[in-house]
Amino acid sequence: MTPKRGYHHGDLRNALIEAAGTLAEENGPQAITVRAAARAAGVTPTAAYRHFENHEELLHAAAEQALERLAESMREQIQKLPDIDDPPRAALSNLAAVARGYIQFAIAEPGLFRTAFTPGGKRVDATDLGTATPVPDDAAYGILMEGLDRLVDVGHLTNDYRPFAEITAWSAVHGFAMLVIDGPLSEWPEEALDAAMARMFAILVRGLTGTALSDQLAADVLAAVS
Repeated sequence: MTPKRGYHHGDLRNALIEAAGTLAEENGPQAITVRAAARAAGVTPTAAYRHFENHEELLHAAAEQALERLAESMREQIQKLPDIDDPPRAALSNLAAVARGYIQFAIAEPGLFRTAFTPGGKRVDATDLGTATPVPDDAAYGILMEGLDRLVDVGHLTNDYRPFAEITAWSAVHGFAMLVIDGPLSEWPEEALDAAMARMFAILVRGLTGTALSDQLAADVLAAVS
């Protein structure tokens, strides 16, 4: 790894976090150590230890950065959506964008994705489930919450089914992503993954809302953000 030099005075902490992110991109969270990040940033370990006492602290900071990158991927897919006049379909397309952004980030940046969910990272307080208030500083979780709230607003998701709906949706999409990057779907061709993703999304929507989506409609909704 080529050392990264030229950081501004007083910004070594961010330089180390960036280096940790690069380490994670290349070899996953297990590659993140203070010494490795210091070497990548072009500084001595002594200088790095002034900002992070141990690799756990650096790993936590890298996980926070990875979560923000995940949120960016979700936002990018939402921004790609065309104008849709039909409110229910617009809400479904928004949720599809959230799902696709999540899965695409996992496929494109598996090291960062694993880092985002490394053991000891951010936790979700059970008191926040099913409410309109996302977990503080967790933009990705907030985007999912907002997407589900839109389904309530258009009458596709009842208030009775709103609590814990985020855990249901999160479990389905996260599980799919893990099957692709670390499981038996890792060698599937893109068209097969797209078809499986469309079916997963259709079943998820049917389970959450009682609204049946045909495979074609689910594929069309997902295609709007591909």
